[in-house]
Amino acid sequence: MADIQAPAPGTFYHRPSPEEDPFKAKGDTVAEGDVIGLVEVMKTFVEVKAETAGTFGGYVADNESAVKAGAVLATVES
Repeated sequence: MADIQAPAPGTFYHRPSPEEDPFKAKGDTVAEGDVIGLVEVMKTFVEVKAETAGTFGGYVADNESAVKAGAVLATVES
């Protein structure tokens, strides 16, 4: 299992916008480089990308939660 970590401190979002579905759901296939969330830092959105391929294990951090750089946001299972 691989952890996907926050690239920067800020607010973590599971969805591209409040009206849309989350980027990934547990059990979805994940390719290296897939966007799984966004971190908002001072009105700028930074994409959170998977660094390994596999099956999405789920989000660890809650939607719209404050996160620190390096915090585990989600997991990918091999």
